Amino acid sequence: MNVNRIYAIAVNPWAVIGSLALGGVFGLLWPDLSQRLGFVGELYVNLLKMTTLPFMVSAVIFSLQRLFRDGGTSRLLLRVVTVFLCASATVAVIGAVVLLVMRPGTNLSAATMQALGLMVGNDTSSNEIVMNLYGTDATVQSLSFADVLQSLVPTNIFAALAHGDGLKALVFALLFGLAVGHVPERISVGLSLALETIYQACQKLMRWLSYPLPLILFCMSAEQLGHSGMGPLHAMLKFVIAFVVASVLLLILAAVVIWKRSSHPLGTTLDALRAPFALALATRNSAACMPSMIESLADRLGFARSRVELMVPLTVSLLRVGPMVYYVCATLFIAQLYGRSLSAVDVFTVLFASVLAGFASAGMTGLVTVSLISMTCVYLNLPFEAAFILFLAVDPLCDMLRTLLLVIGNTAAVSLICPRPLRL
Repeated sequence: MNVNRIYAIAVNPWAVIGSLALGGVFGLLWPDLSQRLGFVGELYVNLLKMTTLPFMVSAVIFSLQRLFRDGGTSRLLLRVVTVFLCASATVAVIGAVVLLVMRPGTNLSAATMQALGLMVGNDTSSNEIVMNLYGTDATVQSLSFADVLQSLVPTNIFAALAHGDGLKALVFALLFGLAVGHVPERISVGLSLALETIYQACQKLMRWLSYPLPLILFCMSAEQLGHSGMGPLHAMLKFVIAFVVASVLLLILAAVVIWKRSSHPLGTTLDALRAPFALALATRNSAACMPSMIESLADRLGFARSRVELMVPLTVSLLRVGPMVYYVCATLFIAQLYGRSLSAVDVFTVLFASVLAGFASAGMTGLVTVSLISMTCVYLNLPFEAAFILFLAVDPLCDMLRTLLLVIGNTAAVSLICPRPLRL
Protein backbone atom coordinates (compact mmCIF):
# COMPACT_ATOMS: atom_id res chain seq x y z
CA MET A 1 0.00 0.00 0.00
CA ASN A 2 1.56 3.32 -1.06
CA VAL A 3 1.67 6.46 1.06
CA ASN A 4 -1.02 8.21 -0.99
CA ARG A 5 -3.44 5.40 -0.21
CA ILE A 6 -2.60 5.61 3.49
CA TYR A 7 -3.17 9.37 3.41
CA ALA A 8 -6.56 8.96 1.69
CA ILE A 9 -7.68 6.47 4.34
CA ALA A 10 -6.42 8.63 7.22
CA VAL A 11 -8.41 11.71 6.16
CA ASN A 12 -11.52 9.82 5.05
CA PRO A 13 -14.56 11.29 6.88
CA TRP A 14 -15.80 7.80 7.82
CA ALA A 15 -12.43 6.98 9.34
CA VAL A 16 -12.58 10.25 11.27
CA ILE A 17 -16.11 9.68 12.58
CA GLY A 18 -15.42 6.01 13.33
CA SER A 19 -12.27 6.84 15.29
CA LEU A 20 -14.13 9.46 17.33
CA ALA A 21 -17.00 7.04 18.06
CA LEU A 22 -14.70 4.16 19.07
CA GLY A 23 -12.65 6.50 21.26
CA GLY A 24 -15.81 7.76 22.95
CA VAL A 25 -17.01 4.24 23.73
CA PHE A 26 -13.56 3.33 25.07
CA GLY A 27 -13.55 6.44 27.26
CA LEU A 28 -16.94 5.64 28.77
CA LEU A 29 -16.08 2.00 29.45
CA TRP A 30 -12.55 2.51 30.80
CA PRO A 31 -12.35 6.16 31.99
CA ASP A 32 -9.23 5.79 34.14
CA LEU A 33 -7.23 4.18 31.37
CA SER A 34 -8.55 6.64 28.79
CA GLN A 35 -7.38 9.69 30.71
CA ARG A 36 -3.82 8.41 30.41
CA LEU A 37 -4.10 8.81 26.62
CA GLY A 38 -4.42 12.59 26.83
CA PHE A 39 -0.71 13.16 26.24
CA VAL A 40 -1.02 11.66 22.74
CA GLY A 41 -3.39 14.41 21.57
CA GLU A 42 -1.35 17.14 23.26
CA LEU A 43 1.86 15.92 21.63
CA TYR A 44 0.21 15.75 18.22
CA VAL A 45 -1.26 19.27 18.42
CA ASN A 46 2.09 20.64 19.61
CA LEU A 47 3.80 19.07 16.59
CA LEU A 48 1.31 20.80 14.29
CA LYS A 49 1.65 24.13 16.09
CA MET A 50 5.42 23.84 15.70
CA THR A 51 5.10 24.37 11.95
CA THR A 52 2.19 26.83 11.92
CA LEU A 53 3.97 30.17 12.39
CA PRO A 54 6.90 29.57 10.01
CA PHE A 55 4.42 28.28 7.44
CA MET A 56 2.11 31.30 7.78
CA VAL A 57 4.89 33.91 7.75
CA SER A 58 6.67 32.40 4.74
CA ALA A 59 3.42 31.92 2.78
CA VAL A 60 2.17 35.48 3.34
CA ILE A 61 5.48 37.21 2.55
CA PHE A 62 6.15 35.07 -0.50
CA SER A 63 2.57 35.47 -1.81
CA LEU A 64 2.50 39.24 -1.31
CA GLN A 65 5.77 39.52 -3.17
CA ARG A 66 4.32 37.66 -6.14
CA LEU A 67 0.99 39.49 -5.89
CA PHE A 68 2.58 42.91 -6.32
CA ARG A 69 4.58 41.73 -9.27
CA ASP A 70 1.45 40.27 -10.89
CA GLY A 71 -0.68 43.39 -10.29
CA GLY A 72 -4.40 43.69 -9.40
CA THR A 73 -3.91 44.52 -5.71
CA SER A 74 -6.69 47.16 -5.49
CA ARG A 75 -9.33 44.88 -7.05
CA LEU A 76 -8.34 42.05 -4.73
CA LEU A 77 -8.67 44.29 -1.66
CA LEU A 78 -12.22 45.26 -2.66
CA ARG A 79 -13.19 41.60 -3.04
CA VAL A 80 -11.68 40.78 0.35
CA VAL A 81 -13.71 43.48 2.14
CA THR A 82 -16.92 42.49 0.32
CA VAL A 83 -16.54 38.78 1.08
CA PHE A 84 -15.65 39.46 4.73
CA LEU A 85 -18.79 41.57 5.27
CA CYS A 86 -21.14 39.20 3.43
CA ALA A 87 -19.75 36.08 5.11
CA SER A 88 -20.00 37.64 8.59
CA ALA A 89 -23.61 38.70 8.02
CA THR A 90 -24.58 35.30 6.57
CA VAL A 91 -23.25 33.16 9.42
CA ALA A 92 -24.73 35.48 12.06
CA VAL A 93 -28.21 35.48 10.48
CA ILE A 94 -28.29 31.69 9.98
CA GLY A 95 -27.21 31.10 13.58
CA ALA A 96 -29.91 33.47 14.85
CA VAL A 97 -32.65 31.88 12.73
CA VAL A 98 -31.79 28.38 14.00
CA LEU A 99 -31.80 29.47 17.67
CA LEU A 100 -35.03 31.48 17.32
CA VAL A 101 -36.79 28.58 15.60
CA MET A 102 -35.52 25.73 17.79
CA ARG A 103 -35.51 27.75 21.06
CA PRO A 104 -33.21 25.34 22.96
CA GLY A 105 -33.26 27.47 26.13
CA THR A 106 -37.02 27.15 26.71
CA ASN A 107 -39.29 24.36 27.99
CA LEU A 108 -36.47 22.44 29.63
CA SER A 109 -37.41 19.37 31.67
CA ALA A 110 -37.18 19.33 35.45
CA ALA A 111 -34.31 16.84 35.29
CA THR A 112 -32.37 19.08 32.91
CA MET A 113 -32.99 22.15 35.07
CA GLN A 114 -31.70 20.22 38.10
CA ALA A 115 -28.59 19.17 36.19
CA LEU A 116 -27.94 22.76 35.14
CA GLY A 117 -28.44 23.93 38.69
CA LEU A 118 -25.91 21.35 39.89
CA MET A 119 -23.33 22.43 37.32
CA VAL A 120 -23.74 26.12 38.04
CA GLY A 121 -24.46 26.29 41.72
CA ASN A 122 -23.54 22.82 43.02
CA ASP A 123 -27.12 22.43 44.25
CA THR A 124 -28.44 18.89 43.84
CA SER A 125 -31.93 19.57 45.21
CA SER A 126 -32.95 22.67 43.26
CA ASN A 127 -35.10 22.55 40.13
CA GLU A 128 -34.15 26.11 39.27
CA ILE A 129 -30.90 27.24 37.72
CA VAL A 130 -28.84 28.68 40.54
CA MET A 131 -26.86 31.44 38.86
CA ASN A 132 -24.13 31.99 41.39
CA LEU A 133 -20.59 30.73 41.42
CA TYR A 134 -18.19 30.44 44.32
CA GLY A 135 -15.66 33.22 44.52
CA THR A 136 -15.50 36.53 42.72
CA ASP A 137 -15.88 36.72 38.97
CA ALA A 138 -13.01 38.32 37.12
CA THR A 139 -13.93 41.66 35.63
CA VAL A 140 -13.80 41.67 31.84
CA GLN A 141 -12.33 44.96 30.72
CA SER A 142 -13.60 46.36 27.44
CA LEU A 143 -11.01 47.40 24.91
CA SER A 144 -11.14 50.62 22.97
CA PHE A 145 -10.48 50.72 19.25
CA ALA A 146 -7.08 52.26 19.93
CA ASP A 147 -6.23 49.43 22.33
CA VAL A 148 -7.18 46.84 19.71
CA LEU A 149 -4.99 48.49 17.09
CA GLN A 150 -2.10 48.79 19.51
CA SER A 151 -2.36 45.10 20.44
CA LEU A 152 -1.93 44.12 16.80
CA VAL A 153 1.48 45.71 16.32
CA PRO A 154 4.45 43.64 17.58
CA THR A 155 7.20 45.55 19.33
CA ASN A 156 9.50 42.58 18.75
CA ILE A 157 8.68 40.09 16.01
CA PHE A 158 10.98 37.46 17.55
CA ALA A 159 9.13 37.73 20.86
CA ALA A 160 5.82 37.38 19.02
CA LEU A 161 7.07 34.25 17.27
CA ALA A 162 8.46 32.83 20.51
CA HIS A 163 5.15 33.30 22.31
CA GLY A 164 3.12 31.91 19.40
CA ASP A 165 1.25 35.19 18.83
CA GLY A 166 -0.13 34.42 15.38
CA LEU A 167 -1.98 37.70 14.90
CA LYS A 168 1.10 39.86 15.51
CA ALA A 169 3.14 37.56 13.30
CA LEU A 170 0.52 38.00 10.57
CA VAL A 171 0.70 41.82 10.83
CA PHE A 172 4.48 41.67 10.52
CA ALA A 173 4.25 39.29 7.56
CA LEU A 174 1.77 41.57 5.78
CA LEU A 175 3.87 44.71 6.26
CA PHE A 176 7.14 42.95 5.45
CA GLY A 177 5.59 41.29 2.40
CA LEU A 178 4.34 44.65 1.14
CA ALA A 179 7.86 46.06 1.46
CA VAL A 180 9.51 43.04 -0.18
CA GLY A 181 7.07 43.34 -3.07
CA HIS A 182 8.58 46.73 -3.94
CA VAL A 183 12.17 45.51 -3.77
CA PRO A 184 13.71 44.75 -7.20
CA GLU A 185 13.50 41.08 -8.08
CA ARG A 186 17.24 40.77 -8.72
CA ILE A 187 17.83 41.66 -5.05
CA SER A 188 14.97 39.72 -3.40
CA VAL A 189 15.30 36.49 -5.37
CA GLY A 190 17.41 34.89 -2.63
CA LEU A 191 14.80 35.62 0.03
CA SER A 192 12.06 34.30 -2.25
CA LEU A 193 13.83 30.98 -2.67
CA ALA A 194 14.41 30.68 1.09
CA LEU A 195 10.76 31.44 1.90
CA GLU A 196 9.53 28.98 -0.70
CA THR A 197 11.80 26.29 0.79
CA ILE A 198 10.38 26.91 4.28
CA TYR A 199 6.83 26.86 2.92
CA GLN A 200 7.30 23.59 1.02
CA ALA A 201 9.03 21.91 3.97
CA CYS A 202 6.25 22.88 6.40
CA GLN A 203 3.59 21.69 3.97
CA LYS A 204 5.37 18.34 3.59
CA LEU A 205 5.67 17.97 7.37
CA MET A 206 1.94 18.68 7.81
CA ARG A 207 1.12 15.93 5.32
CA TRP A 208 3.32 13.42 7.16
CA LEU A 209 1.54 14.28 10.41
CA SER A 210 -1.80 13.38 8.80
CA TYR A 211 -0.97 9.68 8.53
CA PRO A 212 -1.67 8.76 12.20
CA LEU A 213 -4.93 10.78 12.36
CA PRO A 214 -7.31 7.85 13.18
CA LEU A 215 -5.16 6.78 16.14
CA ILE A 216 -4.85 10.38 17.37
CA LEU A 217 -8.62 10.92 17.13
CA PHE A 218 -9.27 7.71 19.07
CA CYS A 219 -6.97 8.80 21.91
CA MET A 220 -8.34 12.36 22.08
CA SER A 221 -11.98 11.25 22.08
CA ALA A 222 -11.35 8.56 24.72
CA GLU A 223 -9.51 11.00 27.00
CA GLN A 224 -12.24 13.65 26.74
CA LEU A 225 -15.23 11.40 27.50
CA GLY A 226 -13.24 9.47 30.08
CA HIS A 227 -12.68 12.75 31.92
CA SER A 228 -16.10 14.45 31.66
CA GLY A 229 -18.51 11.60 30.98
CA MET A 230 -21.92 12.19 29.38
CA GLY A 231 -23.38 14.40 32.13
CA PRO A 232 -22.50 17.80 30.64
CA LEU A 233 -23.77 16.72 27.22
CA HIS A 234 -27.13 15.66 28.69
CA ALA A 235 -27.55 18.95 30.55
CA MET A 236 -26.73 21.12 27.55
CA LEU A 237 -28.10 18.74 24.93
CA LYS A 238 -30.64 21.11 23.39
CA PHE A 239 -28.05 23.87 22.93
CA VAL A 240 -25.55 21.45 21.44
CA ILE A 241 -28.17 20.12 19.01
CA ALA A 242 -29.11 23.65 17.92
CA PHE A 243 -25.47 24.58 17.39
CA VAL A 244 -24.91 21.36 15.43
CA VAL A 245 -27.89 22.20 13.18
CA ALA A 246 -26.58 25.73 12.53
CA SER A 247 -23.10 24.34 11.86
CA VAL A 248 -24.34 21.68 9.43
CA LEU A 249 -26.38 24.25 7.48
CA LEU A 250 -23.35 26.53 7.19
CA LEU A 251 -21.05 23.66 6.21
CA ILE A 252 -23.46 22.63 3.45
CA LEU A 253 -23.63 26.24 2.24
CA ALA A 254 -19.82 26.49 2.24
CA ALA A 255 -19.46 23.22 0.31
CA VAL A 256 -21.98 24.42 -2.29
CA VAL A 257 -20.11 27.72 -2.69
CA ILE A 258 -16.79 25.92 -3.24
CA TRP A 259 -18.44 23.52 -5.69
CA LYS A 260 -20.02 26.33 -7.73
CA ARG A 261 -16.81 28.37 -7.75
CA SER A 262 -14.62 25.46 -8.83
CA SER A 263 -14.56 23.75 -12.21
CA HIS A 264 -15.06 20.28 -10.75
CA PRO A 265 -18.02 17.96 -10.04
CA LEU A 266 -19.51 17.86 -6.55
CA GLY A 267 -17.85 14.53 -5.74
CA THR A 268 -14.41 15.84 -6.67
CA THR A 269 -14.98 18.99 -4.62
CA LEU A 270 -16.01 17.05 -1.51
CA ASP A 271 -13.05 14.71 -1.95
CA ALA A 272 -10.71 17.72 -2.07
CA LEU A 273 -12.09 18.92 1.29
CA ARG A 274 -11.32 15.65 3.09
CA ALA A 275 -7.96 16.68 4.50
CA PRO A 276 -8.96 20.07 6.00
CA PHE A 277 -12.19 18.50 7.31
CA ALA A 278 -10.29 15.73 9.12
CA LEU A 279 -7.56 18.01 10.47
CA ALA A 280 -10.12 20.50 11.79
CA LEU A 281 -11.83 17.74 13.78
CA ALA A 282 -8.58 16.22 14.96
CA THR A 283 -6.65 19.33 15.99
CA ARG A 284 -9.31 21.95 16.77
CA ASN A 285 -6.66 24.36 15.54
CA SER A 286 -7.51 26.33 12.39
CA ALA A 287 -3.94 27.52 11.83
CA ALA A 288 -2.74 23.92 11.68
CA CYS A 289 -5.22 23.31 8.84
CA MET A 290 -3.84 26.04 6.56
CA PRO A 291 -1.49 23.81 4.54
CA SER A 292 -4.29 21.34 3.77
CA MET A 293 -6.62 24.22 2.84
CA ILE A 294 -4.04 25.56 0.41
CA GLU A 295 -3.42 22.11 -1.02
CA SER A 296 -7.16 21.52 -1.52
CA LEU A 297 -7.83 24.85 -3.23
CA ALA A 298 -4.65 25.15 -5.31
CA ASP A 299 -3.62 21.58 -6.11
CA ARG A 300 -6.94 19.75 -6.04
CA LEU A 301 -9.40 22.41 -7.27
CA GLY A 302 -7.14 24.54 -9.46
CA PHE A 303 -7.42 28.00 -7.86
CA ALA A 304 -4.49 30.35 -8.40
CA ARG A 305 -1.80 29.42 -5.89
CA SER A 306 -0.45 32.97 -5.55
CA ARG A 307 -3.87 34.18 -4.38
CA VAL A 308 -4.67 31.12 -2.26
CA GLU A 309 -1.39 31.25 -0.33
CA LEU A 310 -2.09 34.85 0.63
CA MET A 311 -5.81 34.60 1.35
CA VAL A 312 -5.84 31.42 3.46
CA PRO A 313 -3.69 32.81 6.33
CA LEU A 314 -5.50 36.16 6.11
CA THR A 315 -9.02 34.69 6.34
CA VAL A 316 -8.13 32.13 9.01
CA SER A 317 -6.67 34.88 11.20
CA LEU A 318 -9.32 37.56 10.68
CA LEU A 319 -12.57 36.09 9.29
CA ARG A 320 -13.65 34.14 12.38
CA VAL A 321 -16.93 32.71 11.10
CA GLY A 322 -16.92 29.80 13.58
CA PRO A 323 -16.75 31.97 16.71
CA MET A 324 -19.23 34.44 15.18
CA VAL A 325 -22.05 31.92 14.81
CA TYR A 326 -21.16 30.43 18.20
CA TYR A 327 -21.53 33.82 19.91
CA VAL A 328 -24.93 34.36 18.28
CA CYS A 329 -26.18 30.92 19.39
CA ALA A 330 -24.78 31.21 22.92
CA THR A 331 -26.18 34.70 23.55
CA LEU A 332 -29.67 33.81 22.33
CA PHE A 333 -29.56 30.59 24.38
CA ILE A 334 -28.73 32.54 27.55
CA ALA A 335 -31.54 35.00 26.81
CA GLN A 336 -34.00 32.10 26.42
CA LEU A 337 -32.64 30.43 29.57
CA TYR A 338 -33.45 33.56 31.60
CA GLY A 339 -36.83 34.06 29.90
CA ARG A 340 -35.75 37.30 28.27
CA SER A 341 -38.03 38.32 25.37
CA LEU A 342 -36.12 39.88 22.49
CA SER A 343 -37.29 42.58 20.11
CA ALA A 344 -36.06 42.92 16.54
CA VAL A 345 -33.64 45.61 17.73
CA ASP A 346 -32.30 43.23 20.40
CA VAL A 347 -31.71 40.47 17.84
CA PHE A 348 -29.94 42.88 15.50
CA THR A 349 -27.78 44.03 18.42
CA VAL A 350 -26.83 40.41 19.16
CA LEU A 351 -25.88 39.87 15.50
CA PHE A 352 -23.76 43.00 15.33
CA ALA A 353 -22.06 42.38 18.69
CA SER A 354 -21.35 38.74 17.76
CA VAL A 355 -19.64 39.77 14.53
CA LEU A 356 -17.48 42.26 16.45
CA ALA A 357 -16.68 39.63 19.08
CA GLY A 358 -15.74 37.24 16.28
CA PHE A 359 -13.20 39.68 14.87
CA ALA A 360 -11.97 40.32 18.42
CA SER A 361 -11.35 36.58 18.86
CA ALA A 362 -8.54 36.67 16.29
CA GLY A 363 -5.52 34.95 17.77
CA MET A 364 -7.55 33.41 20.63
CA THR A 365 -8.31 29.75 21.21
CA GLY A 366 -10.10 27.48 23.65
CA LEU A 367 -11.72 28.90 26.76
CA VAL A 368 -10.54 32.43 25.99
CA THR A 369 -12.74 32.30 22.90
CA VAL A 370 -15.71 31.21 25.02
CA SER A 371 -15.20 34.07 27.47
CA LEU A 372 -15.88 36.60 24.70
CA ILE A 373 -19.59 35.68 24.89
CA SER A 374 -19.61 38.31 27.64
CA MET A 375 -19.05 40.97 24.96
CA THR A 376 -22.41 40.09 23.39
CA CYS A 377 -24.32 39.48 26.63
CA VAL A 378 -23.44 42.88 28.04
CA TYR A 379 -25.58 44.63 25.40
CA LEU A 380 -28.68 42.78 26.68
CA ASN A 381 -27.67 42.95 30.37
CA LEU A 382 -27.48 39.15 30.55
CA PRO A 383 -25.39 37.63 33.42
CA PHE A 384 -23.05 35.54 31.33
CA GLU A 385 -20.52 35.02 34.12
CA ALA A 386 -22.96 32.78 36.01
CA ALA A 387 -23.65 30.63 32.93
CA PHE A 388 -19.99 30.44 31.90
CA ILE A 389 -19.50 27.01 33.46
CA LEU A 390 -22.34 25.61 31.34
CA PHE A 391 -20.47 26.43 28.16
CA LEU A 392 -17.18 25.16 29.55
CA ALA A 393 -18.80 21.76 30.08
CA VAL A 394 -19.60 21.25 26.39
CA ASP A 395 -16.84 23.37 24.87
CA PRO A 396 -14.72 20.46 23.56
CA LEU A 397 -17.54 19.51 21.17
CA CYS A 398 -18.44 23.11 20.35
CA ASP A 399 -14.78 23.97 19.82
CA MET A 400 -14.56 21.15 17.30
CA LEU A 401 -17.53 22.57 15.37
CA ARG A 402 -16.21 26.14 15.59
CA THR A 403 -12.90 25.05 14.08
CA LEU A 404 -14.62 23.02 11.38
CA LEU A 405 -16.81 26.00 10.45
CA LEU A 406 -13.81 28.30 10.41
CA VAL A 407 -11.75 26.00 8.19
CA ILE A 408 -14.43 25.00 5.65
CA GLY A 409 -16.13 28.42 5.77
CA ASN A 410 -12.88 30.24 5.10
CA THR A 411 -12.08 27.80 2.30
CA ALA A 412 -15.35 28.92 0.72
CA ALA A 413 -14.47 32.58 1.36
CA VAL A 414 -11.11 32.16 -0.38
CA SER A 415 -12.86 30.50 -3.34
CA LEU A 416 -15.05 33.61 -3.64
CA ILE A 417 -12.11 36.01 -3.41
CA CYS A 418 -9.92 34.19 -5.91
CA PRO A 419 -10.71 34.12 -9.65
CA ARG A 420 -12.51 31.03 -10.91
CA PRO A 421 -10.11 28.32 -12.09
CA LEU A 422 -9.98 27.81 -15.84
CA ARG A 423 -11.88 24.81 -17.15
CA LEU A 424 -9.68 22.23 -18.78
